[in-house]
Amino acid sequence: MKLWGGRFKEDQNDVMKKFNDSIGFDNRLYSVDIQGSLAYAEALHLAGLLTSKENISIQQGLGKIRDEFDTGEFEIKAGDEDIHTAVERRLFELIGKTAGKLHTGRSRNDQVALDLRLFIMEEIKLIKHLLEELQQKLIEKANAHINVIMPGFTHLQPAQPILFSHWLMSFFWMFERDKARLDDILARTAVSPLGSGALAGNPFDIDRSKIAEELGMDAISMNSLDAVSDRDFVAEILFANSLIAVHISHLAEDIILFSNPAFNYLQIGEAYSTGSSLMPQKRNPDSMELARGKSGRIISALVNLLIVLKGLPSTYNKDLQEDKEALFDSVDNLKLTLSVVVGVIESLIIFPEKMSAHLNEAMLATDLADYLVNQGVPFREAHQKVGELIRYTEENSVSLSEIPSRVLQNIAIEFEDDIEKIIDFNKAINKKDGVGGTAPKTVIKQIELAKEILGD
Repeated sequence: MKLWGGRFKEDQNDVMKKFNDSIGFDNRLYSVDIQGSLAYAEALHLAGLLTSKENISIQQGLGKIRDEFDTGEFEIKAGDEDIHTAVERRLFELIGKTAGKLHTGRSRNDQVALDLRLFIMEEIKLIKHLLEELQQKLIEKANAHINVIMPGFTHLQPAQPILFSHWLMSFFWMFERDKARLDDILARTAVSPLGSGALAGNPFDIDRSKIAEELGMDAISMNSLDAVSDRDFVAEILFANSLIAVHISHLAEDIILFSNPAFNYLQIGEAYSTGSSLMPQKRNPDSMELARGKSGRIISALVNLLIVLKGLPSTYNKDLQEDKEALFDSVDNLKLTLSVVVGVIESLIIFPEKMSAHLNEAMLATDLADYLVNQGVPFREAHQKVGELIRYTEENSVSLSEIPSRVLQNIAIEFEDDIEKIIDFNKAINKKDGVGGTAPKTVIKQIELAKEILGD
């Protein structure tokens, strides 16, 4: 059964059929496709194009088809070009010619645009839920290790001491931005294109706003030409997924690094680690390596769609069939990756003593510069003088606290006998007590705010 075969007398070439058909991947849209058809049937009824009996028949038939899909009983047949064809073919089998009225005024062009929007609306909710699970695990782990001090890095070089909890919470805020981005996309996705027809609009008096309301959408499209070709919302979710994947990759890279025996700050639980087929001693962070690797795959889905979109003329073109596999691959891999990362964070074993062992006094150089600033020395001059101190420690193989007073005062007369008080990691941490800083009381406030955001 073709939805378009009336003007053709030759059968479709088998290779062309394989090339053209999308039922192999778009069958997963069955639920949203039926959801849209149920709403459209009701709109046709209200417009006087279906009798009550016909409407009920269609509604019941579609309900039966959904049940068959849900239970795995639905049979895909050779003529099922796509999910729309499959559903309509089965509806004919169940209720007869009345099924032919369902497509009145509707095109697969506005139908598939609606399906994708409904699908993405649901996927946004699922992705947000997983992000919130991950945020919750970050909070729990941070709360359990509030006062653990670790080296902070820039350029992957030791920089300043920070709290391990502060490091964990940095990812909470990345994922919070991701959630806000998803909310933003949801608002632009929840726009119903149904009633746009193939490109020119619907000639029948259907209530498009009522359809949108019934489908949980906030608005209707204002231009039928744009509505059937618009895939901005697909590109946007693919971009949001890509940025989430980048944030996950960033977290994964840190965990891979910090779990390396050269650091040994933490260890991934065995349930999320693997071994070597040759070397019995190996404990590999494959969960995080795969998470890091998945980011490339998720980003490629975005690039794939943008390349498809960039050269299209106006309205619907069959190239747009390429939007679905990229979309499905992106959301599936992101959700799987997020689920694994949630488990990894929960499983982390922390080694505070190893973090402490990697602290060195050179990380307090900025604190010495701040000391001079408090003594009235301009910061740029203080920076220069402390740089001379660091050079002295390197040339003489001593730590900052071991520099003789005469050397200190020779470099900067402003240094007094209380300099030992500055060479203190806890004090350095506690001084960073401004909003967003690494001081324990500030991190605690971060966590309290984060809990409020999650509704805890």
